[in-house]
Amino acid sequence: MASTNINIRMDTDLKMQFEAFCADMGMTMTTAFNVFAKKAVREYRIPFEISGEVPNAVTRKAIEDVENGIGMSRAFSSVKELMEDLNADD
Repeated sequence: MASTNINIRMDTDLKMQFEAFCADMGMTMTTAFNVFAKKAVREYRIPFEISGEVPNAVTRKAIEDVENGIGMSRAFSSVKELMEDLNADD
C-alpha cells in the first residue's frame, strides 16, 4: 500500500508528551495517528468523546454564585409557605 506524508501543527510541549505516551504504549506517533484514522473511518465517527471543560464556565459561575448566596431565594419550611410567598403581591 502506498503511503503519504501529513504535516500536523502541534504545541511543542504537547508533542513531547504525546511522543512519550506513544513510546510507553510501544508505538510511534505515526502508528497512533494511523490507529486513530483507521478506527474513525471504520466507525465513521470520532472514536472517543470530545467534551468541554468539566465543569464548563457557565457551571463554574453558577456554583460560585450559590456558594456566595447570589440569586438564591430564602428557605421555606413547607410547600404552603412557599406557595404563599409565590402568590404574595410584591
